[in-house]
Amino acid sequence: MNKEEVHRAVIAHLNNRIERLQLILQDTFDAAAEDSKSSVGDKHETATAMAQLEQEKLTHQINEFLQLQEILSKLNPSIRHSKIEHGSLIETTNGWYYLSIGLGAIKHNNSTVFCMNPLAPIGQLLTGKKAGDNIMFNDKRTAIVKVC
Repeated sequence: MNKEEVHRAVIAHLNNRIERLQLILQDTFDAAAEDSKSSVGDKHETATAMAQLEQEKLTHQINEFLQLQEILSKLNPSIRHSKIEHGSLIETTNGWYYLSIGLGAIKHNNSTVFCMNPLAPIGQLLTGKKAGDNIMFNDKRTAIVKVC
C-alpha cells in the first residue's frame, strides 16, 4: 500500500464529505427562504427555529471537517517512519491504519484503511512502536508488520 495514495484518498474522502454537507446546508437555507414566503404565525416561527438549529449543526460539522483538513495538510506523506508517529501508515495483522485524523474506515484499492487520531486509544498504543512489535487491544494481540 502506498502512503501517498492513501493520503490523497483520505483528502478526497474528507473533501467529499465537506461538499455533501455544504449542499445539505444550502438546501436548508433554500427551504427556510421558501418557507418564510408561505408561512405565517407560530408555525412559521417553529419552522424557522428548527431550520436555524439544523443550519448551526451542519455549520459545526463543516467546521470540524475543515479543521481535520488543516491537520491533514500539515502531514507529509512522503516521509517514511521507522517508529509509529503522527502521519504513519501501519500494516498490522488486523489491517491497515493511517495515524492521521479520526475519520474512520475508508476504502482504498479494495482494502480498508482505518484513519485514526493519534490520541485514540489504539493510536496511543501504536505510537512509538515499530515493525515486529505487538500490542494488546480489547484482549486481542496485534502484530505490527510494517511502518511507512
